Amino acid sequence: MKKQKLVCVGACYVDTILDVPQYPGEDSKLRATNLQVRRGGNCPNTLEVLQQLLREWDDGGRDIKPYLISCLPSADTPATATIVDSFGPKSLVDFTRCIFREDQQQPASSYIIRSEATGSRTLVNYNDLPEMTIGEFVAAAEELGDDTWFHFEGRIPETTLQCIRHLRRSFPNTRVSVEVEKPGREGLEDLAAEADVVFYSRTWAESKRYGSAQQCLSAQSGVARKASLLCCTWGSDGASCLSLPSEKAVSCPAILPGQTISVVDTVGAGDTFIAGMLFGLLCHHEDWDTEKKVQFAVQLATRKVQRDGFGGLGSLGLGLGLGLELERQEVASSQ
Repeated sequence: MKKQKLVCVGACYVDTILDVPQYPGEDSKLRATNLQVRRGGNCPNTLEVLQQLLREWDDGGRDIKPYLISCLPSADTPATATIVDSFGPKSLVDFTRCIFREDQQQPASSYIIRSEATGSRTLVNYNDLPEMTIGEFVAAAEELGDDTWFHFEGRIPETTLQCIRHLRRSFPNTRVSVEVEKPGREGLEDLAAEADVVFYSRTWAESKRYGSAQQCLSAQSGVARKASLLCCTWGSDGASCLSLPSEKAVSCPAILPGQTISVVDTVGAGDTFIAGMLFGLLCHHEDWDTEKKVQFAVQLATRKVQRDGFGGLGSLGLGLGLGLELERQEVASSQ
């Protein structure tokens, strides 16, 4: 069976995470309770979770081939080795399409202060790596062929728009998903207008004065006119999706009434949701309806915030998926 390709395009960071009792005030001193250094970035996080799901569900990932296109330091630097090694010794992810900046030694870096009092986090990013150009993307995407799914983080919208339009011209059967995440980043709606699937963040939606995920999706359905599916995450309220052109809306809460969870680590929760949705769209496009895909992705992201990092999410995802399948069978047998 021919493998389906998933290509994720976005920045790769090395995260330094400091756990603190509470956020420090300006010009103050505060002792951290823990320090952790790990690989980050939207697309790499998504691929890390997706790789686990593929190993659990897809007999070792035989049917899906994931790729990363990201700007990295020189291929022989310790930073690049750390990034590649972070996916494990038998990674399913192909790094050969990454763009290595041979004159650069340092990776893009993210410094995260995580409050134990609230469970929230503040990020400060630093990235001195030159961004990907359209020419570099064309070269990296060459020979990947038609019938490939490209997922874009949604950074550098002008270049990303050129990339999507190149794919539309050269590979008409390509599917495209994009993230509309960062408030104030001009051009994100232009990307949404060209994509098949769009993922909106709560922070972006609120910057546009949308009061709920449903309101965001309803308004954006007039912008993303080529899309078949729009998704919007909303923190503890879970996520909503809108199927187009049927205009069928589905919402799934992260926390059920009367349920309480202990928030440990929110870094990468949105990336985990996207991994769950891409897994559903790629691997269960026929046997899972939109509601089941959303339920799976939301429940997976909810499990993620209750643990530090991304370890073990593949086996949790297997349990969640089997549980949803049992529910579907029970409903079908009762009808």
